[in-house]
Amino acid sequence: MAASTASYDLHVKLHVYRRSGVREYVVWRVQDEAIDWFVLREGQYERLPPAADGYLHSAVFAGLWLDPAALLRQDLATVLAVAQQGLASPEPAAARLRHA
Repeated sequence: MAASTASYDLHVKLHVYRRSGVREYVVWRVQDEAIDWFVLREGQYERLPPAADGYLHSAVFAGLWLDPAALLRQDLATVLAVAQQGLASPEPAAARLRHA
């Protein structure tokens, strides 16, 4: 991704997404070797900090986990394993019970 694309994603899109009520979004800043996961809270986006396990856990979609370090090193097997671990965690089941 070009630096101008990252700037667009972190500024212009941020404002459009906020106006549209997008609750979360992820930006992969390839040149910076960084991944930013934003959560909309009280009308403002905040960066989602990694959990104690080092993964990013969605605040909106229960069980949606991302290993940013594995994604950055393009270790897709680990990215998939972490995603499956999140889906198998108690989070999705608890969310289903809350919405039943």
